[in-house]
Amino acid sequence: MSHQPVIDGFEFASAGATQEGKLPLSSFPRLQDVLVSDAGDVTYALRGVRDGRGRPSLQLSVRGTLQLRCQRCLGVLLHEVQAEQLLVLAASQAEIDAEPAAVDAPDRVLAGKEMALRELVEDELILSLPYAPRHEECEAHPEGSDSGSDRARSSPFAGLRGMMQRKH
Repeated sequence: MSHQPVIDGFEFASAGATQEGKLPLSSFPRLQDVLVSDAGDVTYALRGVRDGRGRPSLQLSVRGTLQLRCQRCLGVLLHEVQAEQLLVLAASQAEIDAEPAAVDAPDRVLAGKEMALRELVEDELILSLPYAPRHEECEAHPEGSDSGSDRARSSPFAGLRGMMQRKH
C-alpha cells in the first residue's frame, strides 16, 4: 500500500500551507459499493486559510470522474466531480456542537495532529454523489424487452381480476 498523505490540521492552516496530489479511486473503501469501476484517479488541492471569522480552515478542491451505475438503464454513468469546500477546523466535538447549525455555514471538521487527506477527499466524493444516478436522457430496458410493451399495457392485477370474476 502506498503512503497516504497526512497533515497536522491547525499547523497546516496556520502556516497557509498548500498540498496537491493524485489518489487512485481504488484507495477509497467507502466508495467501492457505488462505483462500477475503480479505475482512474482523483486530483486534490488543499490550502490552509482563515475563514471570514479568522478561524483556521482548509480550502479543499477535488476533481475527478466517477463511474456510477445508472438507476434507469443500469449502464455506466460518468459523474464529473468538481468540488470546492471550506472546512473550518475545530479542536473538539463540543466546539462544533456549541455553534448553531446554519444552512449557509461552512462545514466544521475535527482537527488533529494526523489528519488523513485521503479521508477528507473521500468525504467530498461521497457528498458529491447524486441520490439516484441516472442519465439525463435514457430508456430503461425491461427484462425480456420483446414482450415488455405488452406487459406495460396490461395491469399487474389483470390475473387477479380474472380470478375474482370466476368466483361470482
